[in-house]
Amino acid sequence: MRRAWSVVALGLVALLGVTGCSGSTRATKATGTSSSGAGSGAPSGSSSAPSSAAPSPDPAVAFSPAKGASGVRPDQQVQVSADHATLTAVQVRSASGSVLDGELDATGASWRSSAALAAGSSYTVSAQAQALDGTQRTFTSGFTTLKPSSTMSAVLIPGDDWVVGVGMPLVVQFGRTVKNRDAAVKALTVTTTPQVEGAWRWVNGESVWWRPKEYWPAGTKVKVTAALGGAELSPGVWGRRTYTATFSVGSSVISTVDIKKHTMTVTKDGSLVRVLPVTTGRDDPRFRTRGGTKVIMEKLETVRMDASTTGTDPKDPDFYDTVEHWAMRLTWSGEYLHARPGSDWAFGKANISHGCTGLSNSNAKWLFDFSKIGDVVTYTGSSRQLEFGNGYTVWDLTYSQWSA
Repeated sequence: MRRAWSVVALGLVALLGVTGCSGSTRATKATGTSSSGAGSGAPSGSSSAPSSAAPSPDPAVAFSPAKGASGVRPDQQVQVSADHATLTAVQVRSASGSVLDGELDATGASWRSSAALAAGSSYTVSAQAQALDGTQRTFTSGFTTLKPSSTMSAVLIPGDDWVVGVGMPLVVQFGRTVKNRDAAVKALTVTTTPQVEGAWRWVNGESVWWRPKEYWPAGTKVKVTAALGGAELSPGVWGRRTYTATFSVGSSVISTVDIKKHTMTVTKDGSLVRVLPVTTGRDDPRFRTRGGTKVIMEKLETVRMDASTTGTDPKDPDFYDTVEHWAMRLTWSGEYLHARPGSDWAFGKANISHGCTGLSNSNAKWLFDFSKIGDVVTYTGSSRQLEFGNGYTVWDLTYSQWSA
């Protein structure tokens, strides 16, 4: 939570005058004191001379970080406050010319930044202030931020201009383990139109994901901002820069694979489109297709599938090394939707694969063209459950579990 600000009160100058027998009076500052001098020049009992206002106090502006400060942390907030004056404008500009976002309070007493500073940069601060007598003054300051000895990069998924399915999570993949998780998440912002409720969750030490409470509404516009340049992600390790991604959610394509019935039912925006005959993993603990809600992670017109990547010995009768077509990945462990030519006899009748979902060449091509990354595929009828983190498994937890 950002530090609350106290409002700086503006002092007023009181006009103090006295009347009496003395021949003159003089004004004083608003200190609650006054003085009079004896002398002649006015008849006894006459009124004293009119009082006059004391000079207005000089306006003062305070800066934090202080003028000339160096080694300032990028996550330090910039603050400007005025005394005996009203701030009318404040600008904080980096050496590269970028202007730091901030907000002036309603009274004009203070200004504070609302964005992180860039590491290893110099900044100039210019504050316009109106004194109590109405004159305008300009106050300036400057400081430099620390240069990190180590930085960490990140990748945002989805990327710019992607059109994704309603099950797509937001993924921030860091270049290495993040130890200051709170600082990392504080630097992340999700803006949606229309407004959509959602939450972040760490999947492992290098990856944090955001999912909506329910599937995305079709047509949602999304912007993700990761202001990591102002975040200390691990002790002494800062984010490299600010990353952004803007994408949209397409139509709602949700499919259900019934492993026991060997069918795949495809719907779009709630309406049935097709029922496709399929074959899934055979009844072997090593090859059973996992049950649960999966999300299409990538689409590849061709992909090489090599059993050695799963630890299978080339001498094993179940070893394979093939090139498959119209493949869409569902899990990190290697489950795909793809064409399986030569297995027409099994589609809709038997499960014979090593865990993938096989279709005829024509149906696989149709499904490939019809689908997009982020579409949902739910599997029923399996005794083998999908492991959390084996793919975009955000929908295999309830929202309360996810956001806990």
